[in-house]
Amino acid sequence: MHKLITTGTVLEHELSELRSLIERQTGIVLDCPNSAMAAHVAEFIEAQELGSSSTLLERLRSCEQDPARLPALLDGLINTNTGFFRHPGALNALTRQVLPQLFTRKSADGLNPLRIWSAGCATGEETYSIAMAVCDAVSNSAANNSASSNGGNTNGSGKAAARSGGIVDSAPSKNIAANLAGLTIHIVGSDLLPQNIEAADRGVYPQSALDGLPPASIRNHFSKISSPAILPVEADDEDQSAGRDDSRYDGRYEAKQRSGSQSAPANGAHLLVKPRLRSMVTFNCMNLARPGYIGRFDCIFCMDVLPQLSRAQRIALLERLHLYLEPGGYLFLSQTEKLSAPNLNFRSETFDGYTFHRKPLAASAAYGR
Repeated sequence: MHKLITTGTVLEHELSELRSLIERQTGIVLDCPNSAMAAHVAEFIEAQELGSSSTLLERLRSCEQDPARLPALLDGLINTNTGFFRHPGALNALTRQVLPQLFTRKSADGLNPLRIWSAGCATGEETYSIAMAVCDAVSNSAANNSASSNGGNTNGSGKAAARSGGIVDSAPSKNIAANLAGLTIHIVGSDLLPQNIEAADRGVYPQSALDGLPPASIRNHFSKISSPAILPVEADDEDQSAGRDDSRYDGRYEAKQRSGSQSAPANGAHLLVKPRLRSMVTFNCMNLARPGYIGRFDCIFCMDVLPQLSRAQRIALLERLHLYLEPGGYLFLSQTEKLSAPNLNFRSETFDGYTFHRKPLAASAAYGR
């Protein structure tokens, strides 16, 4: 006879099968206790009006029949670690070491688009942090070039740099601003959970989420709004004066809010990502255990994802990320993560204490390019 767990509605063997289904279909190994999982599953069954755990299992056994059911179940079960500039070492290496190399190479190749993937982006903070870091690095490079050409002193920015982990106020190269002219930058953020992608696409965050970032950077990239339910529909003055057509983004925000398809806490001040930054970013749902091919990338950020996966899925994902990198492209992992697929052709590099991984330019022949 099977023992009942907590709610009296979910059996132990059903929880075991759910864990196996989740691992098989997403690669994720859940570390929550059975009691917490049983309570979550019981609430989900009631909310979805499924009637019983056996009905839920029947639908999950074939994701092709109901592909949205599994991500909906996982909401609240997966540990989501997110925040702006959570990995300053990685962004510091990106802006000061990697971007100068990529800009130089792409300038020689005729300014091909620069593509960056934020894999497992949660609610978008990491993706927007990458975009902010790139924009601020270019702006600081241009400012330093101007100050240098006028005999000015560019020192004295250390205080703000320290507050942001050295990201916002570090100048990667005197030539980046010139190289960036005409270079298209596209950043893709992907996550398994549709509700995370909806929040990222909305681009609205409580002001407290950006505590600790330099005020100038916040002003450059966000507009303050009194309530997430009331969003501005006009572009900010800078974007209008630059001649950008961002109405497609603002109109989408307004339509979503009016339809009630998005929700956010109504208390306190919130910040809305400005259209100029938002235009650099695209978000989509993706199961990293079964990813759709979305092209090759110059940089891939996959932070805090690998520890949630089984060993087999970690190796499989690293192989796919290697394949999706352009020759000479860069893979960024959190500092606590190691490459668990030693046979892959990566070259580890270190900048200012942070280690990242480069796919050699000659790696293309062996991996099907």
